[in-house]
Amino acid sequence: MSEHKHTKAVINRLARSAGHLSAVKKMVEEGRDCSEVLIQLSAVKAEIAAAEKVILKDHLEHCVADAVLENDEETIKRLMSAIDKII
Repeated sequence: MSEHKHTKAVINRLARSAGHLSAVKKMVEEGRDCSEVLIQLSAVKAEIAAAEKVILKDHLEHCVADAVLENDEETIKRLMSAIDKII
């Protein structure tokens, strides 16, 4: 597995997302207002989407660019499959 330029940033973003999600879980356990919980869940989804975007950009810059140069159709097929699942 090759090292990507933004690996540390993605790890940090995912750690923040996990902490935020844990706080939302606590809100639910405490019986907090549903509207507040929904707003916080939306924020967690946005954090995760931002991490996906960084990972996708890194993947395109490294793995996919190399795959195109090397005619590696399998890597491109895996990317297309991943995109289908996240969109």
